[in-house]
Amino acid sequence: MDAIVEAALRKWPNVPHCHGWLALDARGDWYMRDERVQAAGPFPQVKGSVIRHDKLREFIHRNYARDEHGAAYFQNGPQRVYVDLEAAPYVWRVGPGAENWPVTAHTGEPARVLQAWLDEQGRLYLWCRLESVGGAIGLVHTLDMAAAADAVEAGQWVLRECRFDEMPQRFGYVLRPRA
Repeated sequence: MDAIVEAALRKWPNVPHCHGWLALDARGDWYMRDERVQAAGPFPQVKGSVIRHDKLREFIHRNYARDEHGAAYFQNGPQRVYVDLEAAPYVWRVGPGAENWPVTAHTGEPARVLQAWLDEQGRLYLWCRLESVGGAIGLVHTLDMAAAADAVEAGQWVLRECRFDEMPQRFGYVLRPRA
């Protein structure tokens, strides 16, 4: 967490949490969802405005965490902004490899694959170790499925199956955190 964020938390410890205003889609893109967008429908059916500003995305990534219930949030100064998730708390990028397929979270943090899971739609999820949070589940980015398929075919990742609606409970996360 950024030092400026920690200082803001000490200065204003009782700022109310924010829900429904920030979302993460299945490709690792962040979306702002103002009141008008929220009234138009739930995420991801109505996404909102994609965040393209590099410095803002980097700030979100550095201050992205999970609470004791598994709900993802972005610590924005003294305010905790909870994140609606399309699929999972992380989106993995997979690089090509002959024996080592490097995996990186959408936040830029390197990850070590522990398990691989398929849902009923054929989407590939990885349970990985991240230094910042320990175990974390995420969806493999669609552009990296060829490299991921190579890792599976090479026997690096053994596939297991889990229904999408069972994943939040199995892996301890919340798709739509609310107060």
